[in-house]
Amino acid sequence: MRIRLAVVAVALAMSGPAASQSLMSGIDLTSPAMTEADMTRAEVEARLAAQPGAAVFDHARLNGLDLSGLDFHGASFRGARLNGTDLSDARLDGAVLDQAWALKGHFDGASLKGAHLFQTQLQDASLRDADLSEARAPANFSRADLTGARFTNADLGADLKNQSMGLMRADLTGAKAEGADFTGTNLLRAVLEFADLKGAHLDGANLTTASLAGANLTGASVTGTDFTETDVASARLVDLQGSDETSLEAARNLARAFTR
Repeated sequence: MRIRLAVVAVALAMSGPAASQSLMSGIDLTSPAMTEADMTRAEVEARLAAQPGAAVFDHARLNGLDLSGLDFHGASFRGARLNGTDLSDARLDGAVLDQAWALKGHFDGASLKGAHLFQTQLQDASLRDADLSEARAPANFSRADLTGARFTNADLGADLKNQSMGLMRADLTGAKAEGADFTGTNLLRAVLEFADLKGAHLDGANLTTASLAGANLTGASVTGTDFTETDVASARLVDLQGSDETSLEAARNLARAFTR
C-alpha cells in the first residue's frame, strides 16, 4: 500500500491540476493508509522531545490525530498522511511537508513560516488565519479555507527551471481566501479559478500567466500587482484598491471580466 501511494504521489507531482483531480478519483480514501494512525499523540510528543527541531515523521500515518498546539518546527513529514489531522495552532515553522497528504486537515492559526509544501495535498483543508509567510508552497489548496491566511513573500509559483517532473504550481481552485494576505507572493502560473479573494491583499504579487478565471476579487488590494498574461475571464474585478488601467491591460480576457 505504501509503495502504491508513493507512486500516486509522484504521478500527481508530474501532472497539472486537472490531471491531479482525475487521479484522486482512483485513490481509495477509505483505506487504512488514508484513515488510520500508526502513532498516538503521546508517541508524537515523545519523538518531538527526543528530536527537538529535527523530528522525522516521514511516511508516518497520523490521520485524524489531535496534534493541536504542538511544536513541530524543523520537523519532516515527507509523504506523511495527515488526513483529518488537527494541527490547529501548531508550530510548523521550517517544517517539510513535501508530498504529504493532508486532506481535510486542520491548520487554523498554525504557523508554517518558511515551511516547504511541495505538492502537498491540502484539498478541503482549513488554514484559517494560518501563517505561511515565506513558505515554498506549490501545493494543492483546492477548496481549502484560507480565510485570513498569510502568504506574505511566499513562493507558490511554478519552477520554470526544473520541469523534469512536469509543471508544478499551486492550485487554489475554489479556495476560500477572503481577506488573505498574498503581499509579495509569487503566484506565477498558479491556478486560482473560482477562488474567493474578496478583500484579499495582492499588493506586489506576481500573477504572471496565472489563471483567475471565475475568481472573485471584489475589494481586493492590487497595488503593484503583476497581471501580465493573467487569465481573468469571468473574474470579478470590482472596487479593486490601488489598481490602474495599465496593470490590468496586461491581463488576458479583460473584456470578459466583470469590472463594475
